[in-house]
Amino acid sequence: MATNNLCSLIVGVLVLAAAIHVDGLNALSSNYYDQTCPMAESAVANAVKKAMLNDRTVPAALLRMQFHDCFIRGCDGSVLLNSTAKNQAEKDGPPNISLHAFYVIDNAKKALEAMCPGTVSCADIIALAARDAVVLSGGPYWAVPKGRKDGRVSKASETRQLPAPTFNISQLQQSFSQRGLSVEDLVALSGGHTLGFAHCSSFQNRIHNFATTQDVDPSLHQSFAAGLRSVCPMHNTVRNAGANLDSTPTVFDNRYYRLLLEGKSVFTSDQSLLANPTTTTLVEKFANSRDEFEKAFVESMIKMSSLTGGQEVRLDCKLVN
Repeated sequence: MATNNLCSLIVGVLVLAAAIHVDGLNALSSNYYDQTCPMAESAVANAVKKAMLNDRTVPAALLRMQFHDCFIRGCDGSVLLNSTAKNQAEKDGPPNISLHAFYVIDNAKKALEAMCPGTVSCADIIALAARDAVVLSGGPYWAVPKGRKDGRVSKASETRQLPAPTFNISQLQQSFSQRGLSVEDLVALSGGHTLGFAHCSSFQNRIHNFATTQDVDPSLHQSFAAGLRSVCPMHNTVRNAGANLDSTPTVFDNRYYRLLLEGKSVFTSDQSLLANPTTTTLVEKFANSRDEFEKAFVESMIKMSSLTGGQEVRLDCKLVN
C-alpha cells in the first residue's frame, strides 16, 4: 500500500512538473516576435491607422472585439472564425452581431503572412490592435505580452457567457471573478466605455417600462434620460439609432466615470458600479484622476489579455487550419 502511495505521489509530482514546464513554454512575452517577425507590431499599427482614417468607430470596435474574444475560451481569436454549415460561430451569437472591423484584423494578417508566414497568431493581432486603438485615441501605450495561439472552436451559444449591459453588480463581479479578474479590474475595464456607441436595444430597459411605477430609471439624470428617449422611442424602427457611451466617444479619457457620477451613463451595468461602496470608491478615484485610471486600465488589460487557450497559428483568421 505504501509503495502504491509513493508511486502515485511520484507520478503526481512528474505530471505537475510537466504541466509547469508546458505552461512555461507557453508563457507570453513582450519580445516574443523580436527574432521571428520583428515588424509584427508596426504591421498591425499600420492596419489600424489606415482603417481609422476612413472610420472613427474602428478603435471602439477593436477594443470591444478583444473583450469579446477573451471572455469566451480565453484570448484565442475564436471570435474571428466564420460560421460553417455545421456550426454557428461566436461572431454570429446575439451579443456579437454588432461587432465590426474584422477586416482590420484580416488586413494586418495578410501583411504579416507576406512578411513572416505562419508566425503571428490572429489572437496576438487582436491584442495588438486593441492596444493601438487605445493609443491612437489618445490613451496610454503598453507593451503587449505576445505568444498566444489561435483556437479551433467557436460556438455562438457560448456568447451567452459575455457580461450583458443589463447586468447588476453581483452578476458583473461573478462574471469577472470566473475569469480571475478582480473588482478593480471590473471597474477599470468598464472604462473602455469611454470609446463607442450603444444601440437602443442595449439600454431600452432603463428608459421605457423600467418598473411598474416608473417608466424611467430614477438614477438617470432627467435631461439625459429625455435625450435617450427622444432618439430611442418605445417602438423604435431606426436600425442604427442609439447613443454615444460618453460625450467624447472617439477620445480615450476618463470622462466616462465623471458622467457616471452625474447619472449620465448608458447601461445598467455602468450604473451598477455605483451600487457597491468598493466600486463607487474606484469610480470616484478614476473620475478624479485620468492618470490613476490609465494606470489601472493598462494593468487590467494585460491581465485580461493573458487568458490564453489556443492551439495553432491560423493562416487565415476566419478559418481553422
